Amino acid sequence: MFTGIIECEGTVNEIVPEGSNIDFWIESDIAHELKVDQSVAHNGVCLTVVQISGKCYRVTAVAETLAKTNLGQWQEEEVVNIERAMKVGDRLDGHFVQGHVDCTGVCSEKQKLEGSWLFKFSFPEEFAALIIEKGSICINGVSLTAFNVGKNELTVTIIPYTYNHTNFSYIEKDSIVNIEFDVLGKYLLRKAELANS
Repeated sequence: MFTGIIECEGTVNEIVPEGSNIDFWIESDIAHELKVDQSVAHNGVCLTVVQISGKCYRVTAVAETLAKTNLGQWQEEEVVNIERAMKVGDRLDGHFVQGHVDCTGVCSEKQKLEGSWLFKFSFPEEFAALIIEKGSICINGVSLTAFNVGKNELTVTIIPYTYNHTNFSYIEKDSIVNIEFDVLGKYLLRKAELANS
């Protein structure tokens, strides 16, 4: 379980295809603090650390993960958002994030405002019931509040700190991002579906 509060950035150091999987070597300042079998979110995707070597560590993305996220499009030198799993008893500064990406979205607009940046993202309409006005949304692992929510689009604003300490500074129009909708909304939708079946 994560909170959507990014701890640091990392860089994709090496990409190694392994059958239908892909191994990623990530360089990060926190690599020496990690341990094998630890869960770490990368752009909001929960991956298991399988090897550590110096300032780098290796994680594996399986075919299902590659199909539902933007990881299959990563290239060497790609900057990714990193968050370690939350500790029980810590403050929950963002919202409950599972690290299970629901879909990818596309940036349709990026606008610099006075003191912030506005981003609009489109997403598959099948997920429309999982996002509400002023609801929590996780984009590339970052916990944000959505507004101007439509059937297949939403808007978020980014403060300077977040812009400068996550890979949102690299997102431009047409960039593909990972989206995880609020787990509470998923449970409510599931309950409604079962009640109506």
